Amino acid sequence: MRLEILPVPGIGHVSEGDDLAALIAAAAPWLRDGDVLVVTSKIVSKAEGRLVDVPADGPERLAARDEVLAAETARVVATRGATRIVQTHHGFVMASAGIDASNVDKTRLVLLPEDPDASARALRAALRERHGVDVAVIVSDTMGRPWRNGLTDVALGVAGMDAIRDHRGEVDPYGNELQLTQMAVVDELAGAGELIKGKCDQVPVAVVRGYLTAPRPDDGVGASALVRDAAMDLFSLGTAEAKAAGLAAAATLPDGPNPTPPDPEAVRRAIGAVADVVAPGTVFSLVADEEARAGLTARVPGWPAEATTLLLGSPATPAGPTDLVRFGADLQRLRTALAAEGVASLLLPPPPGTAASAALAL
Repeated sequence: MRLEILPVPGIGHVSEGDDLAALIAAAAPWLRDGDVLVVTSKIVSKAEGRLVDVPADGPERLAARDEVLAAETARVVATRGATRIVQTHHGFVMASAGIDASNVDKTRLVLLPEDPDASARALRAALRERHGVDVAVIVSDTMGRPWRNGLTDVALGVAGMDAIRDHRGEVDPYGNELQLTQMAVVDELAGAGELIKGKCDQVPVAVVRGYLTAPRPDDGVGASALVRDAAMDLFSLGTAEAKAAGLAAAATLPDGPNPTPPDPEAVRRAIGAVADVVAPGTVFSLVADEEARAGLTARVPGWPAEATTLLLGSPATPAGPTDLVRFGADLQRLRTALAAEGVASLLLPPPPGTAASAALAL
């Protein structure tokens, strides 16, 4: 295979309502059937009017950008300082939902196309029907990648070719059947196009020639095939966010009474796993005696009378508000330890006016 990557200069400034097919056909009359057209999503967004007005600078601009980001976000994946990695309504996971402030007036922000696959299909149809050339179209944008520095262009939308080259079931030269290999060829082609488009050269379109002998007769399923299903995503959250979600889940008590009371030994193991870290030298014991539990309920305002198991400080110390388990900020460790033992729990805040940091009801 011999590939050529050709720039399409001369397109110029793109405004809302512009006919991209006409602009591209005029700038590249040399297009051939079977070429792969790589189009920067920004000019697609501009032509489709996917722009919002914001203040040019100052805190008002930041506030307006945050509002726009919230509207474009389906869920937050990770947050570090001012950086927001989010999943867009398209399913893409990227910084700031792909909102861009470069190569546009300072009082405007550019959003991603509303439906990049539909944009690619429309552009392909217009070039074929009005300009007599049958090409595949990739709508591309720049993204970062987990675990790797630097950015690269990837496909947000595609028409006229498959997004993935599936090698599963093929046999390599050594006789091994390929089990997992699926190549995101449209991402590779988008990255190839970016090599000659650049960020400051005002060349928003590139042509990759030689990869296809002919486009698909139909448009294909588009770049949506590249979006990994959430159930298969092993890295769907940032580290801190995943920990917080796990701890929250561990601290949730199922609706209604627990049908099977927790095994006291399981609770003791959970306590033992964290006690020496949280409060070295302190002995924690389970309070199962009805009389002792009634005493706690009467002595501490707000203590949950319905609790079936309570935790108390050292048995050698008289029970009082200051003797209740005081895990404080380390309640999260106890949540995790209980969850590891399969014990559902609800961590309660301290009753008003007591010195206890928290109580645990099981």
